[in-house]
Amino acid sequence: MLLGKSVTEILALIKNKKISSKEVIDYFLKRIEKYNKKLNAYLTVNKSYKADKSKKIKVPIAVKDNFCTKGIRTTASSKVLANFIPPYESTVTKRLIDTSFFILGKTNMDAWAHGSSTETSDFGPTKNPWDLSRCPGGSSGGSAAAVSSYLAPAAIGSETAGSIRQPGSWSGVIGLKPTYGRVSRYGLIAMASSLDCPGPLTLTTEDAAFILKIIAGKDEFDATTAPNEVPDYVASLKKKKKFIIGITDEYLNGVDCEIKNAFYQLVEILEKLGHKIKKIKLLSPKYSISVYTIIQRAEVSSNLARYDGIRYGNDRTFFGSEAKRRIMLGTYVLSYGYYDAYYKKAQKVRTLIIEDFKKVFKEVDMILAPTTPIPALKLGEFEKYPFFGEMMDVLNEPAAIAGICAISFPFGLTKKENLPIGLQLMGRWFEEENILNLTHQIEKETDFLGVIKKGVKNYPD
Repeated sequence: MLLGKSVTEILALIKNKKISSKEVIDYFLKRIEKYNKKLNAYLTVNKSYKADKSKKIKVPIAVKDNFCTKGIRTTASSKVLANFIPPYESTVTKRLIDTSFFILGKTNMDAWAHGSSTETSDFGPTKNPWDLSRCPGGSSGGSAAAVSSYLAPAAIGSETAGSIRQPGSWSGVIGLKPTYGRVSRYGLIAMASSLDCPGPLTLTTEDAAFILKIIAGKDEFDATTAPNEVPDYVASLKKKKKFIIGITDEYLNGVDCEIKNAFYQLVEILEKLGHKIKKIKLLSPKYSISVYTIIQRAEVSSNLARYDGIRYGNDRTFFGSEAKRRIMLGTYVLSYGYYDAYYKKAQKVRTLIIEDFKKVFKEVDMILAPTTPIPALKLGEFEKYPFFGEMMDVLNEPAAIAGICAISFPFGLTKKENLPIGLQLMGRWFEEENILNLTHQIEKETDFLGVIKKGVKNYPD
């Protein structure tokens, strides 16, 4: 009865008294018990749900383990915080709890969100639900795997340079990165403060819109949140809008042939639906690799300085090798004599990338591109690449650096390995309703070529 049901469908069932919140939560706890050992999607499972005397409706949701959850262990997948139980709630999780959600558990991730495969986790890698020998992507790999295998109907992730979209793509689900400042970072364990964006991973566009509406908006605890009014994203899905969609060769260079074919297949469908496709010119995504590497490492070295083992957590000897590498490189680019040569220059190029998007968005409403250059890689492959994350996120980094909104959705499977293919839409700042609207149109027209439904069926009750 419940298998594959979306958040909004489950809510309707509970409201119509077809099923109780307790029955829904018990259902997912049983599925976690059945499948989590082989997937390692959850690090902590929350079994604290009791019958609510107020009879509030509660739908379960998974949360990435870098969001502070009061009374629930929060580790950021690092042994530094192996036994840390936060005394307060992040804004994102508080807003979810205050509406209709129950936190089902905390999902695995790359330690401190440093990575794109969920293999740098100190608690072991998460497996890709489509092929257990492969990565689910990262750093929100646990959240993506939990949704793909239906160990949760939806999950919260965080993105710094693709960490929602890339695992969404490799695990065959929808991943939404809101505009920087649209969603509060309060209570999110910081990686790179000028880039971090919380967002949902879901089975349907409607769920992404529904969850974004809840978590978005100004927050007195986060000065970087924007005062912009939050639209009714779900209502805006019903409007039949026509868009000018930009496509650029820069985002197709070096991309796997099957992903390119899926891209051009969708271009044809969009034209048939009455949208205008326009060729545009953007800066090559390769420039974003250097910019992201420098800015992210610099901010990491600053943010991880607080973990000294004095106030909470274990001492710095518990840091993994990836965290140590990033701290050292970040400290180097911020040090005397190198700040101007590296960090300052990276910020100047960041401004050029922002201006490049501004110029293009005068011509088009949004940009269509592949989410990743290749499908999911085998576990262990990341060790072959010194900058594995940056290379896998190369098509995601420009949007993250510019702070614009973007959404990834599945569109077909590779022929030989049967792995999900992800495509993405990038939109103007604070125009999430437009990229959600077009994704919804694609979903209604194509059902994402059946990818999401097939993924869920791979894990029967």
